[in-house]
Amino acid sequence: MDLLIKIVTLAMAIVLGFFIGFFYRKYIIDSKLSSAEQKANLLLSNAKKEAQAIKKEALLEGKEEIQNLKTGVEEETKKQRFELKKMENRLLDREDSIEKKNHYLEKKEQTINQKKEELESKNKKLDELLNKEILRLEAIAELTKEEAKAILIKKIEEEARYESAKEIRNIEAKLKEDAEAMAKKIISQAIQRCALDHVSETTVSVVNLPNDEMKGRIIGREGRNIRVFENLTGINIIVDDTPEAVILSSFDPVRREIARVTLENLIMDGRIHPARIEEMYEKACKIINSEIKLEGEQAVFDTGISELNPGIVKVLGRLKYRTSYGQNVLLHSKEVAYVAGVIAAELGMNVKKTKRAGLLHDIGKALTHDIEGSHAIIGAELAKRLNEDEEICHAIESHHNEVEARSALDVIIQAADQISGGRPGARRETLESYVKRLESLEKIATDFKGIEKAYAIQAGREIRVMVKPEEVDEDMSFVLAKEIAREIEKEMEYPGQIRVTVIRESRAVEYAK
Repeated sequence: MDLLIKIVTLAMAIVLGFFIGFFYRKYIIDSKLSSAEQKANLLLSNAKKEAQAIKKEALLEGKEEIQNLKTGVEEETKKQRFELKKMENRLLDREDSIEKKNHYLEKKEQTINQKKEELESKNKKLDELLNKEILRLEAIAELTKEEAKAILIKKIEEEARYESAKEIRNIEAKLKEDAEAMAKKIISQAIQRCALDHVSETTVSVVNLPNDEMKGRIIGREGRNIRVFENLTGINIIVDDTPEAVILSSFDPVRREIARVTLENLIMDGRIHPARIEEMYEKACKIINSEIKLEGEQAVFDTGISELNPGIVKVLGRLKYRTSYGQNVLLHSKEVAYVAGVIAAELGMNVKKTKRAGLLHDIGKALTHDIEGSHAIIGAELAKRLNEDEEICHAIESHHNEVEARSALDVIIQAADQISGGRPGARRETLESYVKRLESLEKIATDFKGIEKAYAIQAGREIRVMVKPEEVDEDMSFVLAKEIAREIEKEMEYPGQIRVTVIRESRAVEYAK
């Protein structure tokens, strides 16, 4: 019973304590909540008050700032308006000034135009007066303005040439003081430059005469006939004590052969005078050209080559009159063709192509009198222009190793050329350099302006230069001789001396009908 009471009492105490604690807690929390709410309300109220104060201050400051900005903008606007007004005033002033200047320029332009018209009118009048005076002077002098100018220029040129020629003659007069010593020197040098026997044999032709009286007819009155003959043919006629014979001397075999045929025909005809010499010379040229063609065709036939260009055939025929170190070039070319054909046959190569290359390998030597350069390169260029096979052209070009050999054909042509030229007695080494020296001598002379022809004679001891009379007068011929001599001294090396003879000849020709 007591336990039950105790339990009930304990339970009641627990319930009572629970309610007391609940209500106590509720009161405390409510009181705290109320206090916090009050504080929050107070803070909110204070914040609102501060916000209102800040807002009022910000509004005041904004109004002041706006007022300040407005004041600044108004002042700036006033300044800009003032500046614009000033600029507008300046522009107006400038516009007025430009209008005034424009008006002034218009007036000035009108004045200038009037003056220009007046000047043009005066110029026209002056031109008319000048033309009238020129016509009047031309009528008095019987010369046009251009003719008078040409005469004046020509006179000045003649005076300059005369003075230069006069100075040259004065120098020559001084040099004649040492004539005796110079003569001894010339004689000794001439002995040193005496041509070798085999050169004389290959550069001269002997023409037999019916009698010694024919020598006088060949020379002609005052040497007229022999001078025309030498100038026309470019060779030198040596008339000495040899009975019933004259000697034709020239390093160019074709030129010498034409001269020989011309002279023989003149002797047979009996009429020897300048006109007849020219006629016979033309006939001899045709005969030799025909022989050259026949020789070329014969060489082609002998070597068994077909379908060769006619131009190459003609050039090939010229090799009959060309020698290389004393060896006839046409015979040498045929020999090279034969040897190369044999080698090609042994090696199983194309025999016809090899013989063709061998025959044409020295074709450039026919043109070395007219074209400067290596005969191998000249021959290859000629073959290319006349549509020869590229392999044959290269064999021609490389047979002296000026261009590197690149095929068996090139090597065969080189070997055949060495075999033909290297056999005993085939060549004489001095002739080639001798011929080249004479060719160089003629080329130096022909490079000058006003030169018509130039011929090296007397085995290269003399060069005769024919000038165009309308371009070179007598005084200038002395100057030209000196210039050619100086160029020879500068470009060539030779023993002794070389005589330079400049010939100026004028002809007047008319026909009676």
